[in-house]
Amino acid sequence: MNDSQTSRTSRSNKTTPSIRSSQTSPVRKRNRRYNLKFKIGAVKLITEQGYSTSEAARRLGIDRTNLKNWLQKLAPDFDPIATQAALNSDDPTQLRHLLQQSRKEIDRLRMECDILKKATAYFAKEQL
Repeated sequence: MNDSQTSRTSRSNKTTPSIRSSQTSPVRKRNRRYNLKFKIGAVKLITEQGYSTSEAARRLGIDRTNLKNWLQKLAPDFDPIATQAALNSDDPTQLRHLLQQSRKEIDRLRMECDILKKATAYFAKEQL
């Protein structure tokens, strides 16, 4: 090898990143543990609020298979097809049940909103 070939090869080795280094260091996923309250809340997104499994998992930032497993364990009798049929039904008993669930959810959300308003007022007063 002459001097020009030696300098070219040493330069190319320095400037190109090593493909092997990125392939040999796999990115490890962190095993996350979720408490029961979080799991129940995630399952309620599907069973009570009508989210699909994929959409709920995406919004919560969790794996879809985890959510499906939690759904099978925590709500084994849940049938998404029957739930969708109930939403599209004209049966008065199903509509009453759906209305009752909706009212409970509205009451809970109003309570949360009131708590947040009070907390905001408290912290705003504390800063003055």
